[in-house]
Amino acid sequence: MSPGIPFGDRLTEAVARRESQIVLGLDPDPARVWPAAREAADALAVDLDLTTTGLRGRATSPASPGAVAGAAIGAWRAGTVASAAVAAHCRALIDAAGPACVAVKPQLACFERLGPSGQTALAEVVAHAREAGLLVLLDGKRGDVPVTAAAYAQSLAGETPSPWGALPGFAADAFTANPLLGRDALAPLVATGAGVFVLVRTSNPGAADVLDLLTSGGAPLWEHLAGLVDALGEPGPASGLNAVGAVAGATVPRHLARMRELMPATPFLLPGVGAQGGDVAALGPAFAPGRAGGLVSASRSIAEASTQAGGAPADAARREAERLREVAWGLG
Repeated sequence: MSPGIPFGDRLTEAVARRESQIVLGLDPDPARVWPAAREAADALAVDLDLTTTGLRGRATSPASPGAVAGAAIGAWRAGTVASAAVAAHCRALIDAAGPACVAVKPQLACFERLGPSGQTALAEVVAHAREAGLLVLLDGKRGDVPVTAAAYAQSLAGETPSPWGALPGFAADAFTANPLLGRDALAPLVATGAGVFVLVRTSNPGAADVLDLLTSGGAPLWEHLAGLVDALGEPGPASGLNAVGAVAGATVPRHLARMRELMPATPFLLPGVGAQGGDVAALGPAFAPGRAGGLVSASRSIAEASTQAGGAPADAARREAERLREVAWGLG
């Protein structure tokens, strides 16, 4: 991250340089990694079995200290192997599809469920994305009371001070946030200088249960959130694009024109293309402020492209990412 340059300007420069508005979603499932990643993880599992057999063999009864240690070793082994598979899969996906993208969007939950080794895998994937010249947008939808929001901010985009020295966070270029705890809960996240994409109208069907509810003024709740996002945003001096963005689901494109009225200089993160049914060609209003005004996020449609198109996973992912890039670029 380059904290001295406002996020709107950094995003605009990156989109122009890479000629892409595609965000590669990384939602890895250990059971669905590409074959090469699975093979590498299987080899690691064999190596770990050889080094832990003696330790695991000390168990004499289910309740013995040896049995407890054996269970812990088994859990450590599973987490280590699964995390290695996930990291290898994501690196290969970045290598294949990354050239057609401007950013990656790791879904934090997919790494956190792997336990402590999942954090290591995430750090490896973030470093690999940076080496590939991609922005890093962490998708955790964080939002909590201000003191907790400050801790989230340090984890996602900053450093945590301690008596033993500063502890590095992930230094993300941007991340997602939940606005339902209000402005004071968003303030520590916005203060990081990273891009903050606030949930306004999400892509899942259940979004209507809450975000479409009418407020006392007669407008849906998401319009109120859009006003909040617009007020929080500071435009970059070079691009005029705000540092605070909006998550606007691509599955409900009919809302985009109204969102643009309410948030004229806000970058939109547009999830839901592909597997969720969103169509890039319907997203035109998102790009009214310029090509960097809309970021099209695609995950499974790229990672699992070979299940539809056939061929090697990497080749299919590369083709699908490039197809999406061409369509989105044409709208800008």
